[in-house]
Amino acid sequence: MELSLVGLQNAGKTSLLNAIATGGYSEDMIPTVGFNMRKVTKGNVTIKVWDLGGQRRFRTMWERYCRGVSVIVYVVDAADRDSVPISRSEALSKQALVEQLGLDSITDKEVST
Repeated sequence: MELSLVGLQNAGKTSLLNAIATGGYSEDMIPTVGFNMRKVTKGNVTIKVWDLGGQRRFRTMWERYCRGVSVIVYVVDAADRDSVPISRSEALSKQALVEQLGLDSITDKEVST
């Protein structure tokens, strides 16, 4: 199984991956440059995870690393209220993501804190 993690920079993609892989959390994360690939095994299931950089210059790679994967996880830092509309707009601008995730059916939803 393959999975791609996408989202804006500092959304928590690498932190999520590390929490799944190791059960740990670190605040000292280095931003992903381009992408990282990591295999995570839980029980008898192995998942190849593509952790994709969220900086604007790397967003053009998202479609390439989302094609053919089993799962796409779009990570949003809901605590960063200013990034939520930007994140939604960015996701909707990626046609492959829109089709694979069914984002064209998402309605405006308020993020509560």
